Amino acid sequence: MAATALSPDVLAKYEPVIGLEVHVQLLTATKAFCGCANHFGSAPNTNICPVCLGLPGALPVLNAKAVEYATLAALALNCTINERSIFARKNYFYPDLPKGYQISQFDKPIAEHGWIDVPTADGTMKRIGITRLHMEEDAGKSLHEGFADSATRTYLDLNRCGTPLAEIVSEPDIRTPDEAFEYLTRLKEILLYTGVSDCNMEEGSLRCDANVSVRLKGAPKFGTKAEVKNVNSFRFIRAALEYEIERQIELIESGGHVAQETRLWNAAEGRTYSMRSKEQAHDYRYFPEPDLPPLIVSADFLAETKKRLPELPEARRARMIAEYDLNIKDAHTLTGSREFADRFEAAAKTAKSPRRVANLLLSELSGRLKALDLGPEQSPVSMAGLVLAADLLEEGKISSKQLKQLLDICFEKNEDFPAVYEREKPQQITDASAIETLVDQVIAANPKQVEQYRAGKTTLAGFFVGQVMKASKGQANPALLNELVTKKLQG
Repeated sequence: MAATALSPDVLAKYEPVIGLEVHVQLLTATKAFCGCANHFGSAPNTNICPVCLGLPGALPVLNAKAVEYATLAALALNCTINERSIFARKNYFYPDLPKGYQISQFDKPIAEHGWIDVPTADGTMKRIGITRLHMEEDAGKSLHEGFADSATRTYLDLNRCGTPLAEIVSEPDIRTPDEAFEYLTRLKEILLYTGVSDCNMEEGSLRCDANVSVRLKGAPKFGTKAEVKNVNSFRFIRAALEYEIERQIELIESGGHVAQETRLWNAAEGRTYSMRSKEQAHDYRYFPEPDLPPLIVSADFLAETKKRLPELPEARRARMIAEYDLNIKDAHTLTGSREFADRFEAAAKTAKSPRRVANLLLSELSGRLKALDLGPEQSPVSMAGLVLAADLLEEGKISSKQLKQLLDICFEKNEDFPAVYEREKPQQITDASAIETLVDQVIAANPKQVEQYRAGKTTLAGFFVGQVMKASKGQANPALLNELVTKKLQG
């Protein structure tokens, strides 16, 4: 049963406090401390060795690429990179942790004190602090379903043991589920731009736990927090936070107390469930990893890594708005992925009007792709084809109606625009005297509408343009036609 709907007045008395912990698998070829393949989807327990299984005598060796990726991610998140950081053993028992400890970083992480700016409900930007970014290895995976005896047995796949992770911990600066959603959306976007992870939540390469508490507005201290785990999409994280905030407020309002615990989100029921109590902090008995020396990030390494930092989404959006005269919504769409933005910009630079290329891409092309449930990479029309279409429109060589017809053929026959245009080549009438003759004929055939136009109903100009277009089978040059219709009607 979901939480009872609380009145807006009751909800308004309280302030939620939210902090997020995000685990990101780094896209290295091999694991964090051994040479096993870091690859999702392999047969269970095939990418394992004495090191990631923690067998006696096996020694870890740090993956330099993992350090580079963690540093790159930290720089993109405005963190301070610590010259010296320490790996530690985080000790706990769990069946999918064969060593009985996890190599992580504790009090001396690789990076600290970062931030991400996110939009708020009132349209302003809010800065969410990032406490730290530290490196660690992943545990294996317990499989509780999919086998004939899953009701009584748990199966273990240890392929994930030792996969390099960056854990990104936010400050408790988030105050609404929507802010949490925006923070995660921007975090994922930044990580994808840097190329350090594929951030695939379905495959577990980006996972998020949320800490949430509520307090009376103006109260100096945070309330008791619950940790929500097992949430596999940003949409569900927002829904889980909405539920959890109402649950805690309802509990307090009815005279109860919020328990410090870990809770699981059940998407089918739209509610959280208690998993285990966290009344006492877990004693992980951290101590420095004796088999790994301190990690030193040299000035040279840092300088080289900074050179690999791409132009990040927010900066790119601002530049593209200025360069291509885009609105904010269009700029967001075009910069949704680095690869898509790169393709657009490469094409736009060769066009007579980059703005027109953007318009065609976001309206004509995107609309057709969406209707057919196709991704941008499945479009029959290439960026070069789109540039040709935009240039023809810009030069007045085809009308927008003709362009629509040509694009329809492209999608129908799965052909690129240049080939279709070359074959179909619609002829546009650009001879002013020929268009003028057609305008005269339409005006003569519609005296009533002429009278209404001259009496002040100027919107009827569109009627005359449409009639001439029909008579010319869509081949009249639109700019010339509009000019002649206005001139003749004003007589």
